[in-house]
Amino acid sequence: MIDAYFLRFVIGGHETSKRRGQFAELPVARITTECGTAPLTRYGLRSERFSIPLSILTSVIMLGFLDQTINIMTLGGLALAVGILVDDATVTIENIDRHIEEGHDLRDAILLGAGQIAVPTLVSTLCICVVFLPMFFLSGVARYLFAPLAEAVVFAMLASYLFSRTLTPTLAMYLLKPSSGSRGPTRNPFVRLQRMFERGFENIREFYRNFLSALVSWRAVFVPVFLGLCLCAIPLTVWLGQDFFPSAESGQFLLHLRAKTGTRIEETARLCDLVEASIRRSIPEPEVDSILDNIGVPYSTINTVYNRSGTIGPADADILVSLKNRRRATADYVGELRPRLAAEFPGVTFYFLPADIVSQILNFGMPAPVNIQLDGANLEGNRQVANNLLNDLQQVPGIVDLRIQQRFDYPKYDVIVDRTRAIQGGFTQRDIASSLLVSLSGSFQTSPSFFLNPQNGVNYNLVTQAPQYTIQSLQSLQNLPISSPNMTRPEILTDVADLRRSSEMAVVSHYNIRRVIDIYASVENRDLGSAGKEITQIVDRRQSELPRGSAMTIRGQLSTMQKSYAGLIAGLAFAIVLVYLLIVVNFQSWLDPFIIITALPAALAGIIVFLFITHTRLSVPALMGAIMCVGVATANSILVISFAKERLAAHGDPLVAAVEAGGARFRPVVMTALAMIIGMIPMSLGAGEGGEQNAPLGRAVIGGLLCATLATLTFVPAVFGLLHHRRRRTEPAETAPPAEE
Repeated sequence: MIDAYFLRFVIGGHETSKRRGQFAELPVARITTECGTAPLTRYGLRSERFSIPLSILTSVIMLGFLDQTINIMTLGGLALAVGILVDDATVTIENIDRHIEEGHDLRDAILLGAGQIAVPTLVSTLCICVVFLPMFFLSGVARYLFAPLAEAVVFAMLASYLFSRTLTPTLAMYLLKPSSGSRGPTRNPFVRLQRMFERGFENIREFYRNFLSALVSWRAVFVPVFLGLCLCAIPLTVWLGQDFFPSAESGQFLLHLRAKTGTRIEETARLCDLVEASIRRSIPEPEVDSILDNIGVPYSTINTVYNRSGTIGPADADILVSLKNRRRATADYVGELRPRLAAEFPGVTFYFLPADIVSQILNFGMPAPVNIQLDGANLEGNRQVANNLLNDLQQVPGIVDLRIQQRFDYPKYDVIVDRTRAIQGGFTQRDIASSLLVSLSGSFQTSPSFFLNPQNGVNYNLVTQAPQYTIQSLQSLQNLPISSPNMTRPEILTDVADLRRSSEMAVVSHYNIRRVIDIYASVENRDLGSAGKEITQIVDRRQSELPRGSAMTIRGQLSTMQKSYAGLIAGLAFAIVLVYLLIVVNFQSWLDPFIIITALPAALAGIIVFLFITHTRLSVPALMGAIMCVGVATANSILVISFAKERLAAHGDPLVAAVEAGGARFRPVVMTALAMIIGMIPMSLGAGEGGEQNAPLGRAVIGGLLCATLATLTFVPAVFGLLHHRRRRTEPAETAPPAEE
């Protein structure tokens, strides 16, 4: 089902508009990124216009080679990569521009500027790519969702680095102008605006240098205070809430109703008409696009396999309501209809099913995100435990649409044959059963007959069956005639048998051969994680009541979310370790890579705080954004620490080197962070159909980069000065020769 969803590009109005929204994010993200970073570099915008589309095109080609398709996840990955793609080109152009301003020849400035940052940017690019490596070790639906996104980002990043090392310097040779050494007056408004911005930016950079110098001087106080502020954000995770995937505004909802067990399909159809009328009274007529009813069990067994609504008989029906020009959220209408329908139609079970295809995939074909399954041979004992469990779950806040899927009250008649009277009349058990089968179900299964039409040569089935309208009561059922080759006289059913009312299961369900009872539930106005904790506690408490040989398991979206969270959190930790080891190999040191990754606590704290401020729950896309921030924050810190190492080797003062590195790399770090943040704004707004599902990813990246950039420009240089200054003081004492006696 997941592959089919990704392969279908145009499914209908809702899915098509959802993809239009994803397509719109790419040009919007690129325009906002270019406009936001254009004032920070005077010449780079024209070169970036080539590198960004070429990198995206290369990524699309590589995705095609891997048999991936254009879908909401690959488009989300490309939109996520747009902000990062500006990094390589802008940093290259900024470094070339700095060498031009220092008086170098254009060709020498290009060679020096591009060569100076070749290794740091390579390490930065690899750090961003490495953090996506754990995505390929996920299992289940999370891997199918986020592996294409990771591939799109990685291919675009590698292509961007390649173009920034080859195409960008080549274009710079033709597009950049050598420094004239003087700036005379001009009437060009764009030049005057650029010069005004440069003066303002230099004032900001000078203020930043003085501020950073003060922080480095007070490094022993600033470093623990900053770490303490980052740790203060951890308690906010309690109020964030956890969801597997954000719910999407699909503009439609699917209502399932179940009448009393044994209701005929005609009565179910009449009930659907009454429910439709109630829905139209609740929703304004201009907002109702269509209402589609699907009543009863599918005729084909193939359709039954793909049924996701839990239909078990003619008393079930699905009502799909599509909305248009809606002024309110679909969830608001669902919240109003749930108590209203229950009050208007007592005795009828109503529950709402996921209408959008993403939620249906995440539920793995189940009609609800929470499924508690009891399996075992003692069905009656399991039923008692299920009823007790149902009563406990009704007390959990936020749990709605709670029900037991299997019905145990399907009405039936037991035909109890008096064998003495039957033998006296010349009837056997087989004769009575065959007579009932022919009268109630037809004779085609027992003795098929055909009629060949000589005019058209077509065979027609001939069926002998009592008309259904003649059996309207128990009396008419008792008066059914029975026949036998050995009968002595004509008899009716009541002469040889008694009829008794009883009940049985309406449907028998199996899982791995074992008979099961399913309890389904949904969550409303509450996060799935907190509700799942209470559900797990109740299930654990009821485990001891199970009969011997029975088991109780939590399945559905809840268990999948828990496994995906464990995999992504482990992937986040693994990504940090991989990034650290990669930097260790490059710097040939254990200390400097540790200084570089000290910006990560601030990034994680920024993610938590920003999600809390925007009232966004923690979800799998948000964790993806956290993993993304690990790479980007590390990349910016590499630029600062690599330059600080150069200055430290030049004059040997770590405090001065930290301040010089912060001032020199202030512009590229701000450009990188600002490009990424602005590129994530369209995604974080959640605009368009289905935009809510990728919004947590964009918000997590924005919040993480805001704090990570602050840490890169202040905290990381302070840590560099603190640790290297102590190292410089301890090295002479350790290397001093022993005193002569």
